[in-house]
Amino acid sequence: MPEASSLSIDGIGSLPPVLTAPLSGVSDLPFRRLVRRSFNGLVFSEMIAGKEMLQGTATSLRMALFAPDESLPAIQLAGREPAVMADAARLSADLGARLIDINFGCPVKKVVNGLGGSAIMRDEALAVSIVEAVVNAVNLPVSVKMRLGWDRSSVNAPEIARLSEQAGAVMVTVHGRTRDQFYDGRADWRAIAAVREAVSLSLVVNGDIATAGDARRAMALSGADAVMIGRAAFGRPWHVGALARALESGGEVELAEPSLEMELLLEHYDMMLEFHGERRGCRLARKHLLHALARYPGGDAVGRMIANCDEPEAVRARIRDFPDTLSPPSRVRAA
Repeated sequence: MPEASSLSIDGIGSLPPVLTAPLSGVSDLPFRRLVRRSFNGLVFSEMIAGKEMLQGTATSLRMALFAPDESLPAIQLAGREPAVMADAARLSADLGARLIDINFGCPVKKVVNGLGGSAIMRDEALAVSIVEAVVNAVNLPVSVKMRLGWDRSSVNAPEIARLSEQAGAVMVTVHGRTRDQFYDGRADWRAIAAVREAVSLSLVVNGDIATAGDARRAMALSGADAVMIGRAAFGRPWHVGALARALESGGEVELAEPSLEMELLLEHYDMMLEFHGERRGCRLARKHLLHALARYPGGDAVGRMIANCDEPEAVRARIRDFPDTLSPPSRVRAA
């Protein structure tokens, strides 16, 4: 089984073997700041369209904002034009990024219909051109995130990873599903072992990893050096640090008491409203609130009430009252 003590990335050094996924509408500045309180590893920005960044859209520039306490700012860029991706990488470096990640894995129809994200895996020559353009544009480590392939008849992650390594990438992350699976079924960690055989650069396994047991099995089956978590951190950015500590200690993730978790959730909610503005912040925060509450008995019903509420103080009141409605011993739903 691979060592769970650290991940080594050329140009950065040794890091915890846990990374956060670049997730649109999730890994914004408030989320990353809460992750950082108990975690000193690699934390990615939201996925940012390279073309929109160069156009200076308010949304893309907000996504690229870093806090002074972000010691390892990492930006993920999406796009299919090598020259545009190179210019966006230069701008990212100017904004303070320490690592540039390239998205070849997003399965969302809006992205794929524009022939970006996982659609690029159908054109290996284009994928290489994008990696080469970004690597040559910046004096920063460059990584690539991908899926196993477009579908089960075209599982080409090993080849794209090999070509990316030749083009200068220092790390690849592979989600253990094909694009046509979206998030159905279970991630196939074992299939990622073929990528490990194809490359010597740092390899990260992604998909359905929530607990320390998941992480250890995923690394053992894939041969990866680290894990990337996404949905497991929805509504609980502090889970990232807890998972890293569990891997370091050889134990399992310690779950927070409901009262403490709700207190942190309220803080996250307030940070999002301050950063995004009340209207947008309320809407974006719902994803975190619903995922957090759904982990507790009776949380789904409270979540449905919150989802239909646009009054922040009413939302706060329901979250404050929620722990009092829980009855031992089944206070916490398994992660």
